[in-house]
Amino acid sequence: MSDQSNQFVVAALYKFARFSDPASLRTPLHEVCQEARARGTLLLAPEGINGTIAASRTGVDQVLRHIRSLPGCADLEHKESLAEENPFLRMKVRLKKEIVTLGAGDVDPVNNAGNYVEPADWNALISDPDTILIDTRNDYEVEIGTFRGATNPETASFGEFPKWVDNFKDLRGEAKIAMFCTGGIRCEKSTALLKSRGFDQVYHLKGGILKYLEDVPEDESLWEGECFVFDQRVSVGHGLRPGSYGMCHACRRPVSAAARKSELFIPGISCPACHDERSDQQRQRYASRQRQIDLAKKRGVAHIGADASTLSKSDP
Repeated sequence: MSDQSNQFVVAALYKFARFSDPASLRTPLHEVCQEARARGTLLLAPEGINGTIAASRTGVDQVLRHIRSLPGCADLEHKESLAEENPFLRMKVRLKKEIVTLGAGDVDPVNNAGNYVEPADWNALISDPDTILIDTRNDYEVEIGTFRGATNPETASFGEFPKWVDNFKDLRGEAKIAMFCTGGIRCEKSTALLKSRGFDQVYHLKGGILKYLEDVPEDESLWEGECFVFDQRVSVGHGLRPGSYGMCHACRRPVSAAARKSELFIPGISCPACHDERSDQQRQRYASRQRQIDLAKKRGVAHIGADASTLSKSDP
């Protein structure tokens, strides 16, 4: 067992549950995070909770105990990794309309999600020629890695997925559909969407890609490439080993080693993917921000909001 005494525990979690008054849960949750010296982001909505935090072993356990005391969250599962430094600058607890934005109206992942498939059984399902395999993630995530033979919806955001489903001609009749995402949350919602559209044979990977990469031996794996993650690691490979991608802090896209050698890659300012999307004024603003980050790093302090007491405002 690895020594966690000098490391941060990074806990990713979500739970679809019925919160009749999520606003009333916000301040108590933030206070527990503050007491635990946790950083990260947690989202609360009528449909449940979603987010990632990092703290000491004791701190993470304290926050998880509180979350499991919330209505419908007693069986909450989470995923952990270790980090030498806290990957987050501050703690934010936000109120949202949805914990993962689909914008498809009355979709019920609590009671109407698809069938879970364990990582050990996933290869058999997706190797069946009658299975339609769909990657529910965004295009920039799919670009750096996906399962062999998966369909890429080429969406820029999860909110575009319902329209893609309506236009995807292969989704007919008795189609057997397998769907996957990073940690499982988008799959629960996307399978509920398909079931609401009348599809019965709908399956999703339990624990998402991360659980598959953790559990399935590399020599048996049908995963190709790396998996984008929404923290400072940027990407991981089999065994959840750190990947080779960096992050463009202007557009938040992953940047390969080759792209980082491009003259269009300027740390904190632009990368080959977003250089032409930004104005000179925006790049000047990013450059100013990057100078502040570099100065803070030289002083050995965190740039902006390292204090876990920050309670962010609700998103619009």
